[in-house]
Amino acid sequence: MLDHLVGLVKVRVVRGVNLAIRDLRSSDPYAVVRIGKQKLRTKVIKNNTNPEWNEELTLSIEDPAHPVRLEVFDKDTFIDDSMGNAELDIRPLVEVVKMKLQDVADGTVVKKLVPNRQNCLAEESSIYISEGKVKQDLVIRLKNVECGEIELQLQWVDLPGSKGV
Repeated sequence: MLDHLVGLVKVRVVRGVNLAIRDLRSSDPYAVVRIGKQKLRTKVIKNNTNPEWNEELTLSIEDPAHPVRLEVFDKDTFIDDSMGNAELDIRPLVEVVKMKLQDVADGTVVKKLVPNRQNCLAEESSIYISEGKVKQDLVIRLKNVECGEIELQLQWVDLPGSKGV
């Protein structure tokens, strides 16, 4: 059953910063992460353009070349308004996992990614080892909106019985 999966990515949606106002004075934001046909979402935070979600959403990864899509919406009665979107390339995270690093000190930064025109990074992103796990902290600048950033943490999870990376 797991033979088509290479692993899992835990996406911790930490917080939103300076999100767009979509109601009269504020917004009621929630975030959606998706890859392929999987779609998961955070809870709605009422009247807040700097929401603190701190929610962990776990995606099954079949092909790391497919980006993780992030969308933020303002919850409304009838139609939810878009508050921006972004795509996350998880291949750099997977490249570090493939190194199969052993006996690495906690907090060791293995790779750094800098913002450029091909990614949605708002600032430098580090891929590091924490408690034996490969993690990546990101601040994502939302596209197709006047303002807003989302802070995330990715963590790779190997699955016993999966085909692995």
